[in-house]
Amino acid sequence: MGYVAVSGGRTAIDNAEKFLMMRRLGNESSGPDIELLKKSLHFLVDRVMGEGSLYAPDLAALAVMQSAGDTFEASFMIRAYRTTLPRFSYSLPVDTMNMRVIRRISSAFKDIPGGQYLGPTSDYTLRLLDFEMLDEDAPAIKKSIGEAMEKAGLESMPSTLAGVIDILRRENLITGVSSLPGKDEGCFDVTRESLSFPAPRSAAMQTMARGETGGMLALAYSNMRGYGSAHPTIGELRVGYVPMEVKHPYNRGVCSVGEILMTEAQIISDIDTQDGSPKFALGYGLCFGHNETKAISMATLDRAMQVQTDETKYPSEDQEFVLQHIDGIEAMGFANHFKLPHYVTFQSALDRLRASQAKGSRVKNGKGE
Repeated sequence: MGYVAVSGGRTAIDNAEKFLMMRRLGNESSGPDIELLKKSLHFLVDRVMGEGSLYAPDLAALAVMQSAGDTFEASFMIRAYRTTLPRFSYSLPVDTMNMRVIRRISSAFKDIPGGQYLGPTSDYTLRLLDFEMLDEDAPAIKKSIGEAMEKAGLESMPSTLAGVIDILRRENLITGVSSLPGKDEGCFDVTRESLSFPAPRSAAMQTMARGETGGMLALAYSNMRGYGSAHPTIGELRVGYVPMEVKHPYNRGVCSVGEILMTEAQIISDIDTQDGSPKFALGYGLCFGHNETKAISMATLDRAMQVQTDETKYPSEDQEFVLQHIDGIEAMGFANHFKLPHYVTFQSALDRLRASQAKGSRVKNGKGE
């Protein structure tokens, strides 16, 4: 077997990068406006922040622009940049009951404490192309919406809202969320420690919080369809801003460094038996930005991985299977590495195949060795 050398690769790579930039810019004299991109494609920017595991809207928008909208590449850029940043503090645990809510619904109850708030969503509209957007007047639209809201006399939302799940918890109808196999000893850090199985629940939740939305949805959907035992009902789904607090580096007092947009989902699942008493089981999901699909999928998988049985598990109930296959950056990297040269290994396989066929031909013709 001979090795075929390749030359001139660097020039080709440089030119390919220039060609990609030309394709992204097109005939425009300048690239997209970052601020406009953050506002008009906010779901995309939020998704990249979550999967890149860094809350930085400006940088996520830049990554989206640089990658021409490829969420895998954009998240890869954000996560790579994240590794260059110093870590000088840990934030304090966030209490989502202090969330400044912009959307909050429950499919388990019609009337909930504080009321339901649909907030910004397209859930209840038809999925039809709006051709008026091709020539829309943004200032005029904002003015008309403002006038309509003023005429309706809409009240501002309360600063905090009580939790819906607490209704069932007070009646002792909800199980405590059991730990996944593996014992939690403090908070596991998946960015500094390699996963081993069984993994503690804190590691599982961190891995899902930065998991790829589509991959998590596929696994959660399989469980919802019957390849598992979790059939979720949304006890509460809320989107809003939570305060981010840290300990002051000098006086060690608690100080706020701002607020971040997050989506939280708590799903009520099948009836479980704990301490001999039947209760509803609970699944939990929390992620950066406004990403309800991911939060619901995360909560469903959280519940699915708590299922304890001696029987063969479905994929979505196998902790190792789930956590090893939902990282979009790892999956994308592995799939795309097959585009790199594999000349040597393929030539080896080709030589073996030719030798095997030649040997088989000799045996068929009665010329066995």
